[in-house]
Amino acid sequence: MPLRLQLLVLQLAVVLLVVSVTGAVATALQEKQLRDAYLDRMTGVALSVARLPAIVDAFDDADPSATVQPIAEVIREASDVTYVVVTDDAGLRLSHPDPDRIGELVSTDPSVPLSGEVWVGTQTGTLGESWRVKVPIFDAAGQVVGTASVGVLESELQDDLFEEVGWLWGAVGGAVVTGVVCAWWVTRLVRRRIFGLEPEEIAALLETRSAMLHAISEGVVAVDGDGRVALVNDEARRLLGLDRDVVGSPAHEVLDPRLCDLPEAGELVLVGERVLLARADHARAHDRDVGTVLVLRDHTELHALLRDLDGARGLTDALRAQSHEFTNKLHVVSGLLELGQVDEAVAFIERVGHGGLLTASSTAPHVGSPEVAALLLVKASTCRERGVDLDVDPASRLAAPAGAAAERLHADLLTVLGNLVDNAVDAAGPGGHVRVLVDDSASGVRLEVDDDGAGVPRALREAVWVAGFSTKALRGPGRGAPGRGIGLTLVRRIVERRGGDVRLTASPLGGARVAVVLPAPAVAADPHAPLAAVAP
Repeated sequence: MPLRLQLLVLQLAVVLLVVSVTGAVATALQEKQLRDAYLDRMTGVALSVARLPAIVDAFDDADPSATVQPIAEVIREASDVTYVVVTDDAGLRLSHPDPDRIGELVSTDPSVPLSGEVWVGTQTGTLGESWRVKVPIFDAAGQVVGTASVGVLESELQDDLFEEVGWLWGAVGGAVVTGVVCAWWVTRLVRRRIFGLEPEEIAALLETRSAMLHAISEGVVAVDGDGRVALVNDEARRLLGLDRDVVGSPAHEVLDPRLCDLPEAGELVLVGERVLLARADHARAHDRDVGTVLVLRDHTELHALLRDLDGARGLTDALRAQSHEFTNKLHVVSGLLELGQVDEAVAFIERVGHGGLLTASSTAPHVGSPEVAALLLVKASTCRERGVDLDVDPASRLAAPAGAAAERLHADLLTVLGNLVDNAVDAAGPGGHVRVLVDDSASGVRLEVDDDGAGVPRALREAVWVAGFSTKALRGPGRGAPGRGIGLTLVRRIVERRGGDVRLTASPLGGARVAVVLPAPAVAADPHAPLAAVAP
């Protein structure tokens, strides 16, 4: 059955059921009210007849009906009831609408009123089925001398009820017609809103949409017009580190603040420890804005590769420059040997040394970690080409990593050291001086990077850790660029994740000092080792 027909049939069934039940209840209530009204009237009439002195005194007469019958008929006609019947204590009629019935025994049981009680109910008598009230008649001594019965035919009650509820069922019929028209209109409206699709087609579209959104490699976050998250695909959950369902939550409560105010051109945003290229597109439907779609791409690895590429280019330039320098030195040595001045050639070789900055031993002689030593070597070569003097403090000590936990610590150390040195070199500028201290101990690794640049004002020492903030914009126009303000934020988040400490202070060199402490990873004790071998 098509959806349109299903909706129409279901709505019609609901309308008919509700209207029918309402009409039946209203009819029942009207009938009850009508019966209650007749009961009050019949009770009043019966009690009036039973207490009328002329009726009570007539029981002592030789022919009581001669007195009772005219009075009963007058009362019957005046009260608009079907009959008023008076009987004696033997159940013989003293009055009746049909005079021929006077003197006969009543056709129904008179025992209840003759016992002194009032009886109310429906019985079938000589005039037909009627709704009646029977009351006892007492004499002056308080003895029951007869009964008074007043009733209305059930057929008359039904006629009165039909007159009363005729307008009601007319209204019910109108409600049914209105319900049918409204059901037809709602069916058309729903069909138009769902573009005339059947439920199976809607389900297929939803499954296809869900599969496509969760399969694409970019993160997608949809925010509706009220600022609430309407959709998050799997890649977005991974990139944003969402460990719960945030659909329906306010976007500013579950997303990074910078994601909630993105330009359409996009920009690099640091979320957690990931560098994301985020772009915001306005979603429109029927020529109106219905929300915003955030598209996220992971640029963490690309960001690291670009930084490594810059270092490799710097090292290549340094190698090219030193290649020319070594060639010139070899030419000098060769010329001295051709001239036979061997002693002068040996003295020249001793003066120029063994290769300068391209040997790790001269840059960081006590750094045993190959990765950290290589990073310092590349940074030193790059700084030399930029006219910056990079010194590794002679007190630096760093052993090679032993174990997976130590390797992860050194991986974080590389990220922290690379970002801090890059910031320090930018702050120092050509002709500047940067100093690095790396020291490890049983408790962790301590790192200090100093520069002789302009430093950071005390009022901004907390602001520099906020994503997007860069002091490069303070050192002159045009110095800021998209994606700036990520390095220090990433450093702080790595340190906080490891439970360490990072501080920005003034440097003895005149610029800024960033001091970082990365705690050593906890080492689980061997359960089979002696107790004394376990470190306290």
